[in-house]
Amino acid sequence: MIGILFAIFAGVMLGFYAMPEKFVKNYQFENTWGLCFLFMLWIVPAILAFSMIDGFAQVLSDVGAPILLKMLIPSFLWGVGMLLWGKAINHIGLSLGFSIFIGTIVFIGSVLPFFIHGLPATNILVAVLIGIVIILIGIIMNGRAGILRAGENKKNAGSSSMATGIIIAVVGGLLCTGFNVANEFGKDAIAAAVQNNGNESWLTSVASMFIVYVSGGLFVIPYFVIQISRKKMWGSFKVAGANKNVSLTALMAALNFTASVLFAYSAFVLGKAGGTIGYAIFNTMSVVVAVVGGIVTKEWVTAPDKAKTALYIGLAAMIIGVVIIAYGNGLAA
Repeated sequence: MIGILFAIFAGVMLGFYAMPEKFVKNYQFENTWGLCFLFMLWIVPAILAFSMIDGFAQVLSDVGAPILLKMLIPSFLWGVGMLLWGKAINHIGLSLGFSIFIGTIVFIGSVLPFFIHGLPATNILVAVLIGIVIILIGIIMNGRAGILRAGENKKNAGSSSMATGIIIAVVGGLLCTGFNVANEFGKDAIAAAVQNNGNESWLTSVASMFIVYVSGGLFVIPYFVIQISRKKMWGSFKVAGANKNVSLTALMAALNFTASVLFAYSAFVLGKAGGTIGYAIFNTMSVVVAVVGGIVTKEWVTAPDKAKTALYIGLAAMIIGVVIIAYGNGLAA
C-alpha cells in the first residue's frame, strides 16, 4: 500500500510542476525552460545525490559501465522528450499538453513490456489492450478539444500552432517512455550498490534519478546553450523580476525531480509491479492535477462548450483506460 500512496503523491507533485511557469514574466521560452532544465537535470540531482548518498562516486563505479550505458541511451531520449514537453505546453497550454503527453506515455509504456517479456496470458492481454484502446480514444478527444478551442479563439496568438503543439506532445510522449525503461534497467543493480556502500535502500531512488536526469541533460542543456547563443539572448536573463523568475524555474525543477524520486521509490517498493501499476498511477494523477490546474488558471474559460466537453470526455477515458491497464498488469504481477 505504501508504494501506491507514494505513486499517487508523486503524480500530484508532477502535475503541479509546470504551473509556476504561468507566473514567469518577461522571459522567452529559451530563458524559462533553459534555466528550468539546468536546475532540474544537473544542479538539483547533483546536490541531492552527492549530499544524501555516502560514497556516491563509488556507488556509480559499482553499478558498472554496462548498466550505466543501458540507462544512458533511453534517458537521453527521455531528455529530448522532456524538451518537447516544454514546447508543447508553451504551444497548447498546461491541461491539454499534459493530457496528450502523458496519455501517449501510458499508451506506449503499456505496450513495451510485450516486446521485452513476451505476451502475457490471454485474460491479461485482453484487459491491457482494452485499456490501451480507451486511452487512445482519450488522446484523440483531447486533441479534438484543442482544435475546437483554437477554432473559436482566433485572437489567441498561439492558436495557429495548436496542431503543431499536439504533434510535439505526442512525439515527446513517445520519447519519454525512456524514463521508465532506464529505471527498470538499473534499479536492481543500483539498489545493491547503494546498500553495499552503507546507505538506506530508499536512496536507490535518488541514485537512479540522478543517472536518468544527468543523461537526459546531455541533449537538453547543449540545445539551450546553442539556441540562446544563436539568438544572442544571454542578456535577456537580466530583466525586471529576474530573481523571481529564477526562483520560479528552480521551484519547477525541484517539484519535477522530487516527483520522479518519489515515483522511483514507489517502483522500488512495488517490485515487478512498479514499472506497470506504479507508472500508470503516477502518470494518471499528474494528468488529473494538470487539467484541474489549467481549469483553475482559466486556461479554458473562453473555450466553447464542445471543446470543454471533449476535454472532460478525453480525461475520463484516459483515467478509465489506465485503471483497466493497471488491473491487467496487476494480474500479471
